Amino acid sequence: MARARPMRDSYSHPRSTVYAEHGMAATSHPAASQAALHILQTGGNAMDAAVAAAATLAVVEPMSTGVGGDVFCLYAPGGSSDIISYNGSGRAPAAAEAQWFLDNGIEKIESESPHAVTVPGTIDAWCRLVDDHGNMEVGEVLRPAIHHAEEGYTIAPVVHESWVDAEERLGNDKHAGKVLLVDGKAPARGSIHRQPLLAATMKAVAQKGRDGFYTGWVAEDIVAYLGELGGLQTLDDFAAAAGEYVDPISTEMNGYRVHECPPNGQGIVALMMMNILKGFDIASMDPLSADRLHLTLEAGRLAFRDRAEYVADPTMADVPVDILLSDAYADQLRAQIDPKRAMKEVPGPSLPSTPNTVYLTVVDKDRNAASFINSTYFSFGSSRVAPKSGVVLQNRGCGFVIEPGHRNCIAPGKRPMHTIIPAMLTKGDRAVMPFGVMGGDYQPWGHTHVLQNMLLYGMDPQEALDLPRYSHEHGAAMLEPSIPGHVMHELARRGHKVQITPEAHGGAQAIWIDWEKGTLAGATEPRKDGIALGY
Repeated sequence: MARARPMRDSYSHPRSTVYAEHGMAATSHPAASQAALHILQTGGNAMDAAVAAAATLAVVEPMSTGVGGDVFCLYAPGGSSDIISYNGSGRAPAAAEAQWFLDNGIEKIESESPHAVTVPGTIDAWCRLVDDHGNMEVGEVLRPAIHHAEEGYTIAPVVHESWVDAEERLGNDKHAGKVLLVDGKAPARGSIHRQPLLAATMKAVAQKGRDGFYTGWVAEDIVAYLGELGGLQTLDDFAAAAGEYVDPISTEMNGYRVHECPPNGQGIVALMMMNILKGFDIASMDPLSADRLHLTLEAGRLAFRDRAEYVADPTMADVPVDILLSDAYADQLRAQIDPKRAMKEVPGPSLPSTPNTVYLTVVDKDRNAASFINSTYFSFGSSRVAPKSGVVLQNRGCGFVIEPGHRNCIAPGKRPMHTIIPAMLTKGDRAVMPFGVMGGDYQPWGHTHVLQNMLLYGMDPQEALDLPRYSHEHGAAMLEPSIPGHVMHELARRGHKVQITPEAHGGAQAIWIDWEKGTLAGATEPRKDGIALGY
């Protein structure tokens, strides 16, 4: 962490970085952080605690994640730089042929369509990761979540706001309204809510492992309801669900190495942005200057153009990862950026001839480090809830296109382009920070922003998360309102269409491992309800 910084202003930062010695968890909800810490203190390791926290969030923050969603994970055993990467994203049904959709007049998969529901990867991933890397049985790990689902949990402020925003969508589904609304409304802030149907589903998993979800009554319930809605999912699709270990991808930033999961996730977009920006002297610019924001916005526009063209399931499409991450390609993209003027239009892709979510992190006493992300995509996913199991079903199928020949066109058993991306920072032979930033398309922007804040500007983890954020979407620079007005005016002068984002950009957690001091420094997102806890 590079340059000297001024003394911390206690009035402008809402919380402090949390320090601990033995173990730490940082999540977006106090109940999840408490669950993780309980697991760590009763014999579990970082992977056990990460799954316990994710399962708890599936109950207490149901608009963001759930057993009907997907998982990606990066894991550093013993704090090693030999990072394990796991892709737990779900697949399209075996009957999902692109021509079937075109023959039925479907040119786009809408967010509440049954066709947006890919087979959930969450439970398979939780069970596999705990079996392979944990100290506990999955039934022990799920106990805190089952307790909250059965006995009740208190509705947190940010959770409540998101729930209110989703009332209409939930009310449109006959089962979602019964399970997730109280007299047609979101549960009140500070009230106690229960999900007994979800508790029964989690108990089935606790007793039977992955088969408790993918075979038997839970799968039958989900498939039957989707069938009523016209979905193509079958029991065979559920029985065949399986994630996989994959090789992580990475790049360098200021002497550190940044690791991401490979496509079908968009981690490659974050790495491309970092590669482009390495060619500019970002550290010499003020952290909230128009110069820094302009260059980042332009780099992101180019990287997201390539996401739309190239990021897909690499088992079913040619995704030129090595080319997209090459220095030569970064140089080519960087040459298209005018430091003083925004591109009127982003040029089309040209490769050289030779490409609502929860994030949490846990580090244990042995310095096993888990970077863990779990999501149902849109708020409450598809807003469809299976009637007997209480499972909120994701809508990751929205990530597909229905365009035969496109890399990301829907196909049987294919995984869609995925937005959720955990990350891991290493230096030499050691992991130094598992981290992640939530928020759909915002995530590559967030990874770049937070890492630069720490590695180029010398901010501590909490300061790096607190700093105002920005991105580019729908043709405009979307800025948080706390960015100075003169910066907004200068960006507009350079040709950017500037808008104030209607809601905060993303959410984030990070734990810095200080190997010399033997301590952990945890930070959690001020834009969420969360907390970092250690012991």
